[in-house]
Parts: sequence; structure tokens; C-alpha cells
Amino acid sequence: MRLTSPLRSGWLLALLFAAVAPAAEAAPEADGFEYIDTGFENASPLWYETGPDGAILVHLLYDHERSSPNRAAGHIHFRLHARPGASLTLEFRNLDNVWNGRKASVAGELKVAVVSPDGKAWKPVALERLPGDRVRLAVTMPGPVLYVARVEPYRLSDLDRWLKAIATNPLVEIAPIGRTAEGRELEIVRVGRPDAPYRVFLRARAHPWEPGGNWVVQGLVARLLSGDDEAKRHLERYCVYILPMANKDGVALGRTRFNLRGKDLNRDWGRPADPGLSPENHALEAWLEEMIRRGERPHLALELHNDGDGRLHVSRPPVEGLERHLDRMKTLEALLREHTWFTEGSTTAEFRNAGTLGEGWLQRYGVDAAVHELNVNWIAGLQDYPSAAHWELYGGQLARVFHEYFDAVRP
Repeated sequence: MRLTSPLRSGWLLALLFAAVAPAAEAAPEADGFEYIDTGFENASPLWYETGPDGAILVHLLYDHERSSPNRAAGHIHFRLHARPGASLTLEFRNLDNVWNGRKASVAGELKVAVVSPDGKAWKPVALERLPGDRVRLAVTMPGPVLYVARVEPYRLSDLDRWLKAIATNPLVEIAPIGRTAEGRELEIVRVGRPDAPYRVFLRARAHPWEPGGNWVVQGLVARLLSGDDEAKRHLERYCVYILPMANKDGVALGRTRFNLRGKDLNRDWGRPADPGLSPENHALEAWLEEMIRRGERPHLALELHNDGDGRLHVSRPPVEGLERHLDRMKTLEALLREHTWFTEGSTTAEFRNAGTLGEGWLQRYGVDAAVHELNVNWIAGLQDYPSAAHWELYGGQLARVFHEYFDAVRP
């Protein structure tokens, strides 16, 4: 049968050309490298290939915000399989995130990673910044497997173990308040007496890649439940309410910023939450409004995050009594500097953080609230890299900060 149509002729020419054309040069394999495993809890979605120089190019996959150009890829957590002793170079790609409608590469914030042979004991490794949105990590395999992460992970299973460990303490109440987009249960943890004179609220993990807040609340609760005289004095003055993992779905699936319906859980607090798009925020909002109806409004709220800066973000919306709020936040900052390793300071005058829990709770509910970032690269106050132990220490130090805050402010 004769091939006369243009389509068939083009197909035949392509086959003939492929038969005589020289084969494309294959990229060199990384010596000793076998596989990157992402088939476990909290692993980051990615794909990989070998570059021309033998480096393993790790392409992080974005998660996207609904009805927005915003995208995010910054969570790193995977398991390397390679020959023991092999020296490997990994290059991270797809770091040109879009934030608030603007390109804002996360490459500048990627300065350190952590590695572990067993996923339990982690050590920091400095990263190398390359031209463009590229960052490299050099590792030597201590055995056949090496875990790599941006920061020491805190997974859903870690939260479950922690909740189980504290659940039977008579000073603790764990109450369900709703469910995530995928149906995971959300809980509020109360530590202390509900009739204590003052109430503190903390939320962690609105953004899935940011585990520091989980370690902080764990350290705070451990200090308050230690049973010594100082801890008892703290609990005579205040109790603490904690939403320990706001974005459970994202944490379980290794996402970076948004919930599974494309919503940033630290935005849109200036108006009522949409229960269909952000059921996590809707549940927390309903809990807060019930607390207010009972006359138990929180006196202080902190939203805990990680970034490459580490500041206390104090927003300045046009609300009545703003100067009083700013004076209270100055008191809080001073106490953080005095009693913890915090040194970075608060945001500058005229700062607005519209839509965040810090601003929304102040504007809508009259709660003194702020967003507290934890530096993911370096703790200046300790002159050391961040670790779970350092953040737990910080949480323990917060117990005294809250005690003296309510002594000074008495809202």
C-alpha cells in the first residue's frame, strides 16, 4: 500500500530520520545513586532527573491557590537510596513561587537543609545558592538510605503520639471542633483551668511546610505540665488553648502552603470563613465565637509560622484602640527578648498583614493577636541552626513570657 497522505509521509520521514540520526547523548548517571522515595507520610511531591554534570535535579511540585496566580513549592522531605559512601549532589528546582500575585523565589530563603540516616536524628547541612532559582546540596551517604528535609519534620503521626501522651493529664482537655477538607478531625487542646483569669490561644501549621510551631507548642505544654512551683503559678494566672495542626491534610500529603481546596489558611480572616473552601478556618471561627458568647474571649493569640526572617508581625489595621494594642505588643516583644532566645524584633511602623489571623482577630473580635514567624535558617539568639530541641526550649520559655505579660498588661 502506498503512503501518499501528508500525515503518512511525515510519519515515514520521521522514522527514516530517526534511523539515521545520531542518538542524543544520555546524561551521566550520578555515581551510586539509585532512587528518591516519596512514598511515606509528609514526603514532598516531586520528580527528578540527572543533569548534564551528574547532579540529581529535584523538581518540587507546586501547590496552587484557588482563583489566584499564587503558587508555592518549598517543602522538602524525601528519602535517598544510594550506595553507602556515595557522594551525591542534589539541585532543587521549581523555586520561583508566586506570592500575593508577585514572583518571589524561595531560593533566597533556602540556606540550610537537614539530613538523617533514620528520620529521627537530624543534622544541618549548608546549601549552595546558584544563579537563577537554583539551590544545591552535597551529601555523602552514611548507609543505603538518607532522609533529606528542609527542616526537622513534624508529621501527623507525631501529633497523634503527642496528643495520646498528654490526653490523660487532668490539666488537659482535648476537644474536637470540626474536620478538614479531607475529613481529618481538628482539635483544640486546653492546658490549665478554664476559669483561670487569662486565656492564651496559639495556632500552628496553617502552612504545611512550617513545623516549628508544633515543636514550640509541645515545649510550652511540657513546661506547663511539669508540676513544679513555677508551672503551678503560671496555671493559676492563665490557661492555654491550642489548635496544634490547622492544615492536617497538607501536612499528611507533603504540601507547601494551601489547603486541599486551594485556600491559604492564614488569609481571609477579615470576613467569615467559607465552610466549603476552608472548613478548617470555619471550625476555628465557630469555636472562637462560642468562646466569646460564653464570656471566654482569648486575651492574647499567636499564629506560629516559619520563614527566613523570624519576626513578630504586628499588624496595624484602622481599629479603635489600636495604640493600646500596639503598646501591648511592645510589652510582649520586650518580654520575648528578656526571657527567650528571640532577638529578631517586630515589624516596622505602618505594617499591614491584611487577612491574617493576627489582623483579622484584632479587627473582627477585639483579640490582641499577632503572627509570630520562627527563623528556619538560623537562631541568632543561640548562634545555632534551628532544631526541634531549640524550638521546644522556646516553647518552654514562653510559659514565663505569658505569666509576666498578664502581670504587666492585665487586659
